[in-house]
Amino acid sequence: MKLHNFNSGPSVLPQTVMEQASQAILDFNGTGLSILEIGHRTTHFQAVLDEAIASVKQLMDLGDDHDVLFLHGGATTQFMQVPMNLLDDQATAAYHINGIWGKKAATEAALFGKVTIVADSADRQNTYIQKEFSIPEAASYLHITSNNTVEGTQWHQFPETSVPLVADMSSDIFCRPANYNRFAFIYAGAQKNMGAAGVNMVVVRKDVLGKVNRRIPTIMDYQKHIAAGSLMNTPPVFAVYVSMLTLRWIIQEGGLPEMEKRNQAKANLLYQTIDSLPLFTPTVAKEDRSLMNAVFFLNDPALEPVFLDECKKEGMIGVKGYRTVGGIRVSMYNALDQSSVEAICSLMQDFARRKG
Repeated sequence: MKLHNFNSGPSVLPQTVMEQASQAILDFNGTGLSILEIGHRTTHFQAVLDEAIASVKQLMDLGDDHDVLFLHGGATTQFMQVPMNLLDDQATAAYHINGIWGKKAATEAALFGKVTIVADSADRQNTYIQKEFSIPEAASYLHITSNNTVEGTQWHQFPETSVPLVADMSSDIFCRPANYNRFAFIYAGAQKNMGAAGVNMVVVRKDVLGKVNRRIPTIMDYQKHIAAGSLMNTPPVFAVYVSMLTLRWIIQEGGLPEMEKRNQAKANLLYQTIDSLPLFTPTVAKEDRSLMNAVFFLNDPALEPVFLDECKKEGMIGVKGYRTVGGIRVSMYNALDQSSVEAICSLMQDFARRKG
């Protein structure tokens, strides 16, 4: 039976990436060593890191004013590392909250300075993105979460702002083209769209660094990591390698325009199916529906475990909603094939005929 991997993260990877990574565990590029054994300061790994950084810059069309880092820790580490580097204790940062991860990021930032919540969609259970809001002119930065994995919402047009724009893009990184030069800072855990768990990508515009008065621990200082070329300490070598392979795959497949085309087709099919079946109830505002994570419910809660059991029997993995939200969540990252979305849509239609 073919498994359909709808996990929200760690999530589906391209088959070719898994095959190449598997081979590298046994013999990395004919060296006779496993990728798990090579030194991080060798020319072998430096070539991996260089390609990964160059691929990010190519895909995002970034110039020399932005640096790319591959660091330990997931996006949760960045919740505190960003304000530690960008927010003075007497300054203010603006946070736009669309769900659980934005709220967590704002909570961590408040440890380092004042946080102004400029918008919060909790008034409608985080089922939409609030687009009308004011940003304090003196704010050090505006922080947004570009895609909300748990709640199923996504920014489709990024906000215009005169202050530096910071984004957690963990769950929709590299899913579409955008003007990434507008961002002063982007961070993303790799385990959704760009590799295996264990590494975090950071894209930072150099001019926003070095402006806080506090002393920053060396391992938390972005400027120190830039100076060390992401090699201040031993990096997660294998995770960086899988990210490099995944980035290479994205480029070979046609880059971000092709990823967007595929992702839009998958999302359109799923949302059209949900909307056509009264048994299923969408809650996210149509204009804010995520291309990556579709969240919806059955109108009869008693049918939810029955539907989940049928998904399991059909090899559909990871469709149970997040524990604080419930319902159904179908994650459709870059590497998920169209046929998997077709399969779950077919199951939904059949289930609705029998149970509706």
